[in-house]
Order: sequence, then C-alpha cells, then structure tokens
Amino acid sequence: MARVGLILTPGFADWEYAFIAGTASPFYGIDVRFFASTTGQFCSQGGLAVTVDCSLQQCLDWKPDVVVVIGGMIWESAEAPDIRDFLHASRANGATLAGICGGTLALARAGLLDTVPHTSNSADFLKQNAVGYEGRTLYRNSPVAVVADGIITAPGPAPVSFTCAVFKGAGLSSEIISQFRSMLAAEHR
Repeated sequence: MARVGLILTPGFADWEYAFIAGTASPFYGIDVRFFASTTGQFCSQGGLAVTVDCSLQQCLDWKPDVVVVIGGMIWESAEAPDIRDFLHASRANGATLAGICGGTLALARAGLLDTVPHTSNSADFLKQNAVGYEGRTLYRNSPVAVVADGIITAPGPAPVSFTCAVFKGAGLSSEIISQFRSMLAAEHR
C-alpha cells in the first residue's frame, strides 16, 4: 500500500489537502497520515481544530512514498518551522516531495527548488519569503502543478492538479488519475 504523509502547521489551508485526505484512502487504497513539526492541537485557516500527534521523526520512520507540505500563512512568517533537515532526509529515503502554496516556501528554503523546474504562488512570493532561494530561472508561471525530478509544486488555487500529481507520485495509474481529474472537472463543462 502506498503511503502519503501530510505535513500540517497551525493555520494550514483547508482546501489544499482535502482531495488527498478525503479520497486517497477510501477510494484508492493509499495510506494517508498526518504529521507536524510541533505536535498537539491547532486550528486550520478555516478554524477546524485538529490534533496531530505524529512528529516529523515518526514520518521519517514510517517512510512515506510522498511527503506533502500543506500551505498556510505561517510559512510567510517568522514562526515558520524549519523543516529542511526533515525534507532532505525524506528525499534521501526515496520520497517524492510536494509543496502547495506556502508549502513551496519550505521546499525553497531547503534548496530543493534551486535545480528543478517548479511553480508556486509567484516567483516574487518565493523570492520575498524564502531566504536563500536560488531557483528563479527555473520558475514556471503555471496555474497547475509542476512535477520535476521527484519534486511537485503548485500554487494555492491548484489543489486538483496537485492531488493528481501526488497520486501519480504514490503510484496510481494514469487511468485512475484521469478518471479522478475528470470527475472533479465535470461541474465546469
């Protein structure tokens, strides 16, 4: 069974993880678990109170196929957790790394976007909020997720393409991913 670890922070963005958490396990047999740099109870951006009792070390020990850093306003602040070592260790364990919206800042701060094509909310968003970010020439102004060399990035308004890329990273077939994307796009036809 494929494993996906979702990394949450206080004020995480509710819409950015919902398709992954809500469909991966019940419909696609993917084991999804939640982790945090500081465990305990905190609220989402929308006010949902959650308790995350699994640490980043527990995530490393679990060895997920995909590690997903969910966005939220904290990533733009001085209170943002430093998860560089965790991200590098996860990559060394063979995990695909994914970041959406503010979660891309964690990848940028870790230097993981310096050598691969990537996207985010904007190039300026990365430059202004990720000290040490050197990947501007590889930035893609894309409204959908960008996948390169085991790194998945997406702007905040792209949870569907992000989820599809995470599912691909977890090993779901192209056919299943296409069905999932079509189902979510049906209301826009």
